[in-house]
Amino acid sequence: MYSEKVMDHFMNPRNVGEIPDADGVGTVGNPVCGDLMTVYIKVKDNRLEDVKFKTFGCGAAIATSSMITELAKGKTIEEALRITRGDVADSLGGLPPIKMHCSNLAADALHAAIKDYVKRKEANK
Repeated sequence: MYSEKVMDHFMNPRNVGEIPDADGVGTVGNPVCGDLMTVYIKVKDNRLEDVKFKTFGCGAAIATSSMITELAKGKTIEEALRITRGDVADSLGGLPPIKMHCSNLAADALHAAIKDYVKRKEANK
């Protein structure tokens, strides 16, 4: 049902936690399944220097959260915004169709954190 990569990221999630002084924070949820994801980003020289997450949800939600942090870390803001829902699922070796919404949440949470960062940056000009 789940790929080895999904199971690995679920059993050994990467980059779990909060960044207390995060430059951007994005929280998204799916009221239908109850998953809730928050992604924290730290930006230096237009690059995502650190990316962490906290997720309340199923195994697929935890795995996609873990994978999005791996995909985004070290990328420029522009590169990170181009990470799609499909990229997350493909990087995990696919997800069952009923769990594809989890990859949507992970990409959406990352994009929300970047939008928050941009908004804060504009406010501080």
